[in-house]
Amino acid sequence: MLTDRAQRTLDTIDGRTLDEMRALRDETERFMQRYKFGMDEVITKLSILREEFSQAHAYNPIEHISSRLKSLDSVVDKMRRKGIEPSFDAIRATITDIAGVRVTCSFVSDAYRIAELLTAQEDVRVIKVKDYIAEPKANGYQSLHLIVEVPVFLSTGAHPVAVEVQIRTIAMDFWASLEHKIYYKFDRRVPDELLDQLTDAARTAAELDARMERLHREVHGPPPPPRGAISTEV
Repeated sequence: MLTDRAQRTLDTIDGRTLDEMRALRDETERFMQRYKFGMDEVITKLSILREEFSQAHAYNPIEHISSRLKSLDSVVDKMRRKGIEPSFDAIRATITDIAGVRVTCSFVSDAYRIAELLTAQEDVRVIKVKDYIAEPKANGYQSLHLIVEVPVFLSTGAHPVAVEVQIRTIAMDFWASLEHKIYYKFDRRVPDELLDQLTDAARTAAELDARMERLHREVHGPPPPPRGAISTEV
């Protein structure tokens, strides 16, 4: 229910303006809906790989798949921070993480294998790769980030949609989750002592990943050789 003040304000808006507001609302909903469908498309591809590995192979590299769609408020906030023109075309061209999918795996080699299997599919176009496993951030953050583009087929035809895919080990994911909670707790003004401890914990997680990878290879042998580097189209 609208408040009396909101209702009075609404009553002062002419019919043409109301129609324009409704049209903008509908267009915004369609815009965000495409990102949800693109996210669903990537989840389906990964879920198929996961099920195939469970049934046809002795080992499944995919432990967990999760997803998130940015809220409209988050998109608007990012537009303001980046100084992006308030248009759908500008948002589509510059904000590539509206739809996000996260994959957790047991071992570092799994992260690269999953990325290779996903990006090898004919209808997946790689836009950008950020390998924070090979080159961790200064705070110790490690993850493999891909921006991929997938087609979403609607009644109006095919629409390419960008989706961010983050692939990381369980240890990396645990560290990233803890870091996020700490930054939220301190409203991003984290004391230096805690930051130092977080960085040290990231190194410990990386060492754990390396040790577990070595144990895994002793039991199961080395992972299959990669078919080639992940190609990037810009």
